[in-house]
Amino acid sequence: MVLVVVLFFIKSTTTFKNPIDSAQSEQENGITYSNPTLGNLVNKDTDGDGIPDWEESLYGLDPTKKETTPGIPDGVAIEKLKLQQTAGANVQINTVDQTTENLTQTDKFSRELFSTVAAASQNGAMDQTTIDQLSASLTDQIQNSVPRKVYTSADIKTTNNDLFETINNYGNALNNIYIENPMKGSVLDIFQKISPDENTVNTAALAELDPIIKQTDKIIDGMAKMSVPQSFLSLHLDLLNALERLSENLNDIKLLDSDPVVSMGGISQYVKNTDLLDSAVKNLTNAFEQKLNN
Repeated sequence: MVLVVVLFFIKSTTTFKNPIDSAQSEQENGITYSNPTLGNLVNKDTDGDGIPDWEESLYGLDPTKKETTPGIPDGVAIEKLKLQQTAGANVQINTVDQTTENLTQTDKFSRELFSTVAAASQNGAMDQTTIDQLSASLTDQIQNSVPRKVYTSADIKTTNNDLFETINNYGNALNNIYIENPMKGSVLDIFQKISPDENTVNTAALAELDPIIKQTDKIIDGMAKMSVPQSFLSLHLDLLNALERLSENLNDIKLLDSDPVVSMGGISQYVKNTDLLDSAVKNLTNAFEQKLNN
């Protein structure tokens, strides 16, 4: 029997571009997500009140409103907060308590950005070189996020039996896991709905990733619980961990609204991890066929 593994994660080079590759092809400095560079991120002011979005978010203000608290311009609120911070006071706006808030990765980056921009501005050093350094910092965060789960040999039940029947049963079990958890739709189609062009982001379509994530997690769970011939353990783990990486990527991409830095990380790593899955499937399939044909 030939091992059948269906690749339902399809990479795209035109939709949700790899931010790192796009940076090299479209901009010599800074990363890109569609068209904006980090310079745009530093200067972006959605509500046009003269305060960058990242600074408003840093102080718990709404970057889409000039007055987060009616009657109090955001600029006035921020100046008061800065004075309070200088005096060592506890900082609060309305019911927002800066000491107990849960920070996203984007919040943490905003704080890093704020402290760096503030220091550079005071020293008169807010130039292109500084923006490039900030860009490198964000790129590093996007490229080097740590996997949340890594399966090892200790997680897998193995058998030393390398007979034809054992290997054939292993291949059938893998196929049955996929058959029992069929994928509906494709990631590429959903990505195209999320970002139909360079100027549009439809975040409502992110929910369509949920069924794929759910089915992928079921496949991962099945693969983690099955018995694996010892000679296939390394290849099995490669496939299992590639699927786990992609599941994490999709979960991160869903955070486009609430935590864009993490979401861009998921987008950036998705292409690489699809390649890893492709390689893992080919290696396992080749090994399976060689064993059965010997």
